[in-house]
Amino acid sequence: MYKMIRNSGGLVCFLILSAACAGGNAIEPAAGTQAQKRPNVILIMADDLGWGDTGYNGNRNLRTPNLDEMAASGVVLERFYSAAPVCSPTRASVLTGRHPFREKVFFAMVGDSQNPLPPGEVTLGKLMKQAGYRTGFFGKWHLGTMTKEIVDGRFGGPGSDHLYSPPWEHGFDTVFATESRVPTYDPMIRPLSQLGAEPNRHPIERPEEGTTRGWWEPLTDADESAVWGTHYWENKEIVSEELSGDDSRIIVNKVIEFTADADQPFFAVVWFHTPHLPLVAGPEDQEQYSEHEFFGRTYYGAVSAMDREIGRLRSALKAAGAADDTVLWFMSDNGPESLMDITPGETGGLRGRKRSLYEGGIRVPGIIEWPARIDAGTKTTVPSVTTDIMPTVLSWAGVEAPASRLLDGKNLDEILLGHETARDMPIGFESVYQTAWIDDQYKLVYAPVFDNATRRLGFRGQNPSESFDFELYDIVRDPAEMTDIASQHPDIVEKMSGELARWRESVRYSINGDESRAAETLTVSAAHGDDNSQER
Repeated sequence: MYKMIRNSGGLVCFLILSAACAGGNAIEPAAGTQAQKRPNVILIMADDLGWGDTGYNGNRNLRTPNLDEMAASGVVLERFYSAAPVCSPTRASVLTGRHPFREKVFFAMVGDSQNPLPPGEVTLGKLMKQAGYRTGFFGKWHLGTMTKEIVDGRFGGPGSDHLYSPPWEHGFDTVFATESRVPTYDPMIRPLSQLGAEPNRHPIERPEEGTTRGWWEPLTDADESAVWGTHYWENKEIVSEELSGDDSRIIVNKVIEFTADADQPFFAVVWFHTPHLPLVAGPEDQEQYSEHEFFGRTYYGAVSAMDREIGRLRSALKAAGAADDTVLWFMSDNGPESLMDITPGETGGLRGRKRSLYEGGIRVPGIIEWPARIDAGTKTTVPSVTTDIMPTVLSWAGVEAPASRLLDGKNLDEILLGHETARDMPIGFESVYQTAWIDDQYKLVYAPVFDNATRRLGFRGQNPSESFDFELYDIVRDPAEMTDIASQHPDIVEKMSGELARWRESVRYSINGDESRAAETLTVSAAHGDDNSQER
């Protein structure tokens, strides 16, 4: 697993660090051709969109023609994973190429006990900016507060300095963002009837009959509406105008403005609020799903609105002559919300949902469209994860990965081109007591079920236990995780659990701020030449 390699400068690295060795290699041109132009890059993330919530993945209710067209025009990542089953940690992984626990981003920022993305961290935004890219962030941030002066959403105001970590501190020059979630239509208001509830809060259990907390129809009477409580910030200032209508459209308006300047390559991160609660869909978007009940009309309408705006962005890039040289990478931050009886989000038959390390909680839609380099209509079943984004994007931009940071991600370029057909590098997961280890064929997972959801959400940091009652699945033949084969393959369980334990130890050193020991832990495994150094 941790295969030792050595670059031309004599630096010893290991497979889990391969991006740090090779991440800065320029794109290799084909014989007789000119070197590939550095692409523009747009990373698009939906919020709580399930693996089965797209037409191209077989959803029979949702119409997502633009995502379907992207899938047909690029490469579909059929086994693409979010680094965590909840919001903030996955977002941290995108920007750092590291498992979020290494940054102490253990869970979604829902209270002041959570940690923001450290302001001094080496991020993709900073590296792309240093490489001459214009950098922009648009949409839901959820990795720290935007202000120390006023209350904004859940946080902000006096005494919140430890939570301050806005996008402009992480390399993004152009910013149009919220600290956390907002309604997906008319994002600055909510029903007056919900004033008794905490802003941004939604129930763990099904609402009482006749109530729709977290869901509502578009508000038409100003006397019946109240301020939502979370602001949009544009370049360090609160935005107060042009914030009505569909939230995805509001975001894409700003993205299109940003991409219109063709004087230098651009790097844009676009994180939609859709379809996270509170969900509201415009009348026209609901109308196309009139045969469904309220929750279905709202969910499907909001997702279709987001899909339409992705299509509008793609059209704007084509009109500007920038589409061929622009990478569009679409994903979700985790699986669909777990309010299963009222949330229509689908996993496509995968087990588990948001907050779970079973496949339904972390296997998410993944599409990469890059007409100048990636063949249309291709698919890969090689597992990949959001930590792979940083080393892959850096390789495309010809940027050196940070030598000071141990990366968990892998440069996917050769896999996307079909030159590699296996990952040969397992992916580690941990979230609130749960742990998992996934390779090309098998998945080792410990995912205890708690009767009390509050207890499940109440733990922060690594699970203190070192002994787990693991389940094992042949994830290629059994993606729904129906048959636990751990008792039939104790040798595989022993091997994979040993790999997982060493990876968790490495993460523990990162949590404690000891990056050299974090890397050394993996180095020792490779140097001993045990089974962990074998390629899979």
